[in-house]
Amino acid sequence: MSPGNLYRYFDSKEAIIAGICERDRSNAARDFDAVDAAPDFFTGLRRLAQYHLVERPAEQLALWTEIMAESRRNPEIAKLLHECEQDVKARLAAMLRRAAERGEISAEIDFEGAAVVLMALADGLSMRRAVQPDFNAETVLPMILHMVHCMLVRPGGTPARETREKVHEG
Repeated sequence: MSPGNLYRYFDSKEAIIAGICERDRSNAARDFDAVDAAPDFFTGLRRLAQYHLVERPAEQLALWTEIMAESRRNPEIAKLLHECEQDVKARLAAMLRRAAERGEISAEIDFEGAAVVLMALADGLSMRRAVQPDFNAETVLPMILHMVHCMLVRPGGTPARETREKVHEG
């Protein structure tokens, strides 16, 4: 379909983006339900991360990159993006709460803060895939999942003495 033909179905660029946001909200709800239905939380999270960070089509990543850029110039798109992200963050935080209630992650977590961190990690890797064609997300995914596991199982965990010293030296 040509770009101009899209406007037979949508009144404006903002309407197209609103449709994309609604589709992604629905997909997020489905994806978070799939994590809840997995044999265990981290298996479900790994599957979700594998799809969104490694297998998701490059065209979808490029489209979201464009929407994020447009949101910096267009207040109406910024509002749509903000509402979509707030909804996804709330659903993600609720998924984390459910995992904590099942005893699969720590109940000491700042669920909203952890949701923001997870979204930032996903955005960063997605952006890297969108702008760097030779970036191999699959090679970094195990490290990302390890970091997330540490964050969710041992929130506020104290790093080893050597790590603390290196951080403070730098």
